[in-house]
Amino acid sequence: MVDFTSDENTPQHPFRTSHNDGQLLDAYSQTVISVAKKTSDAVVQIQVKKRPTAQKQRTRKPQNPFGTGSGFIISSDGFIVTNSHVIKGAEKITVNLQDGRQLPAQLIGDDPATDIAVLQINAENLSFIKFGDSDALQVGQIAIAIGNPFGFQYTLTVGVVSALGRTLRTESQRLIDDVIQTDAALNPGNSGGPLLNSFGEVIGVNTAIIASGQGLCFAVTSNLAEYIVGKLIIDGKVRRGVIGIAGQTVRFNPRVIQRFQLEVKSGVQVQQIEAKSAAYNSELTNGDIIVGLNMSKINSIDDLHKLLDEKSIGQAVQLEVLRGGKKEKIKVIPAELK
Repeated sequence: MVDFTSDENTPQHPFRTSHNDGQLLDAYSQTVISVAKKTSDAVVQIQVKKRPTAQKQRTRKPQNPFGTGSGFIISSDGFIVTNSHVIKGAEKITVNLQDGRQLPAQLIGDDPATDIAVLQINAENLSFIKFGDSDALQVGQIAIAIGNPFGFQYTLTVGVVSALGRTLRTESQRLIDDVIQTDAALNPGNSGGPLLNSFGEVIGVNTAIIASGQGLCFAVTSNLAEYIVGKLIIDGKVRRGVIGIAGQTVRFNPRVIQRFQLEVKSGVQVQQIEAKSAAYNSELTNGDIIVGLNMSKINSIDDLHKLLDEKSIGQAVQLEVLRGGKKEKIKVIPAELK
């Protein structure tokens, strides 16, 4: 017969959180709190007054000429990263800092193809945050988003990196490859804000949500964003070559690496070929895995983006691809991205 009576040696609450679990929870909380304290002053709200378009002028419905988004400061001289779609059609851009300052912003450049834009403000004593290495990301690691959803300034949400290597179509109808998927809750107004790791480094720029989904949010990888930001600051725009494909980074198992004597651990798999592309790409086929361009190795979409720069436009380049169990070399001629 089972004795259900208790005595002094029987725990009164057997399912209560143990001390060790409490310590684990506290460590998680302390990580999030530390990131918030370290980065919050560098996250800004962006208010945009938009130019009326001819289409809006023809409609009788009243249109809201104002929009809001998020951004983050990356340097002491006031450079701010946000999304291209946040500032699209802007007549006037105002940046609200966490300390209450409200400042006019100048558009330095934007790149609709990656949905990245750079602004600059003139102010002193600015906090800023640094880019981390998105190539080091793993599915399941912590992801912290800070932004201004629906105009509510400084909102923090926490989730994980749900998937890597996604492809996302921007408002310009171009594909951004190698996008981060996260379940850190995002809403309209979060666009342009940072996605952070547990060290307070930017691992992505929050760019999109699927309104009908739950926990389906996307961010441009920090490595791609950092490269684009550098080009925009120096040149005001990004001239680049395109080879008319949509691709995804895929990792190789050790047997594949050994068989083909590869110097890379991953490559770019061709998912789709644009039939009407201005680039010469007829030698490519769906399923090809690109591992090299001329003498450079291709590990990821980021590598391909960097190598297809303005110097590549109109020039024949040699791609090294894995196809049908063989390693082959083919020719492509990049066109300029419009």
